[in-house]
Amino acid sequence: LINSLLFIGALLATTNGAGAEGLEPALQAKVDALAKQIQSWAADPVVIKAVKAHNAGLPAELAAMTQEKWKSLSILDPVARAFNKNEAGQYLKSRKSEVIAEAFLSGAEGMKVAFLSKPSNWSHKGKPKHDQPMAGKVWQGPIEVDESTGLQQVQVAVPVLEAGKPIGSLVVGLSLSKLAKL
Repeated sequence: LINSLLFIGALLATTNGAGAEGLEPALQAKVDALAKQIQSWAADPVVIKAVKAHNAGLPAELAAMTQEKWKSLSILDPVARAFNKNEAGQYLKSRKSEVIAEAFLSGAEGMKVAFLSKPSNWSHKGKPKHDQPMAGKVWQGPIEVDESTGLQQVQVAVPVLEAGKPIGSLVVGLSLSKLAKL
């Protein structure tokens, strides 16, 4: 516990307001570099194609999905597993490294298109991690312990663009303990 507190304390040096509240400058620089890489992932044709198909219409089962139904799904449920087995899910898996705690792709309305592992929420519409990318901006969240992974992380979200227009969002959670070791 003491080592964990010391690690957290080392991360919580104040910054000039850029990036996540409390990230020390060297760690923020690593997050910034990864954010640029994540933007290139969001521009991949596999990602764009998946978001466009999702935005064109969902199967009835997914169109009727609610947060309550989503939370009740096991990670092994075929509905949930389809999101990490689809082409975009496999693309995200091909980009995974030890620094990536989670990644999920959402369509224009915030509902999931693909992910590495089942996130806590079915839709992030109305939350900055989705709404900022849908406004064409990169978003970075605060230091947090993620509900679905249990890891201390910072999330970065980028827009998925088609012809310069946001059509979805890609959120990637970066493990702070792994990032600090890079």
